[in-house]
Amino acid sequence: MSIVIVRGPHGSGHSLPADQLSNLKQQASEAGRTLELRTCGALRDFIALVGSARSEVTEFVLLDPGSLAPEMRAHPEAGLSEAIDDLRAPYIDVHDEFGDGLKCCAGLHKAPLATVIINGNIGSGYRIGLRLALRRLNGAAGSRAQREPQ
Repeated sequence: MSIVIVRGPHGSGHSLPADQLSNLKQQASEAGRTLELRTCGALRDFIALVGSARSEVTEFVLLDPGSLAPEMRAHPEAGLSEAIDDLRAPYIDVHDEFGDGLKCCAGLHKAPLATVIINGNIGSGYRIGLRLALRRLNGAAGSRAQREPQ
């Protein structure tokens, strides 16, 4: 049972320090989930990583296109919309810039569960996105348990 972060390239000052990633992984682990960070540097690779998140063990995806957002808007034919439509898991968009977050994925067929934008602080965006994902997953597990006969 896993949560995957698909992260595009970011400029300087927008990195995810190792201690923040460790804290995110610990938060997921405490909720009985694993967290995997997959990074890339090009739109083609980002789309491939989204496609690979289709796995049956992926329960939730956090998408962070980083500096790829303008390229995503300029090249809708690249296949991102189709890759997102094929996801079996729900996803949350995470951005560290207000403008890109609102324009990035407009027009995609499958809408995100939420969009988290924390200007200049991607680590906080990931923490909030992860909390939302865990809350949704824990709520879904509780609902299934209530429906199943004892």
